[in-house]
Amino acid sequence: MPAKDMFHDSAKAALLKDGWTITHDPLSLRMGKKDFFVDLGAEKLLAAEKDNQKIAVEIKSFVSQSEIRDLENALGQYVLYHNILSVLEPDRVLYLAVRESVFVDLFEETIGKLLLDRQVLKLLTFDPEMEVLKRWIN
Repeated sequence: MPAKDMFHDSAKAALLKDGWTITHDPLSLRMGKKDFFVDLGAEKLLAAEKDNQKIAVEIKSFVSQSEIRDLENALGQYVLYHNILSVLEPDRVLYLAVRESVFVDLFEETIGKLLLDRQVLKLLTFDPEMEVLKRWIN
């Protein structure tokens, strides 16, 4: 089992405050002989549609000396998990969770805007001190 990200508990608390039920911590997936672990699985009942929405959340800290290296690693993991989920749990939507400050520093810059404009990934941001969700970007 992989180590938890340093902001795992605050991201999880933010999801719980937002009304999500954590169903898996971590969400383990098996493809062939290989095991994979997405940080969280969660579900939320959408009252307006009377239907369950399922998500998987990969939490990333971006605390190394190179935020671009962190971005490369996060994108690689996101693409891998996104493709595995599309086969094993196609009703679950994958989000990359980052601190709001990472969003401002990286995803409001040209490279981050390029990824979001091309819909390469889905993001959710959170405030780790307040343990609240800030943005959902689809």
